[in-house]
Parts: sequence; structure tokens; C-alpha cells
Amino acid sequence: MNSRNKDWHPADIIAALRKKGTTLAAVSRKAGLSSSTLANALSRPWPKGEWLIAEALDVHPAEIWPSRYFDPQTNDLLNRKARIRS
Repeated sequence: MNSRNKDWHPADIIAALRKKGTTLAAVSRKAGLSSSTLANALSRPWPKGEWLIAEALDVHPAEIWPSRYFDPQTNDLLNRKARIRS
């Protein structure tokens, strides 16, 4: 998928996790979250969840969700990691 083209389909994200030998629920539980919590990142912006999924796939979240990580006017990469609460 072209990283500057369009967001991955949620089914593609789930399939990529399965190819890595894990599931969305397992990644969620490993992070100390409820098994269904990370599913929120598939349908709406949530930087913490996006990073957890991307790290499980060994990619930058901008590759999965370019619409969330690139400024539409300048096409610059946005620093969304700063929006994560500690």
C-alpha cells in the first residue's frame, strides 16, 4: 500500500497482525488494556492505540493511517505521539 495514498482497511490491519502471529486482542491485553480497546483505533483517531498497533506490525503509524499523520495542505508528517498522555 502506498503510504501517502489511503488508510489501510481495518481487515488489512487485522490480517497483518495475524501474519505477525498475534491478534488485536492480544496486543491490547499485552498493553494492559481490555481485549477490545484497541479496536477503537481502527475506526477513530487514537494516537496511543495507533502506536501500539504500528509497533506490533513494525511500521510507523503513518504507513497505516496516512490521513491521520500527514498534514493535508503541506503533506508534512505530524507529530501525533505528543498527543499521547503518560
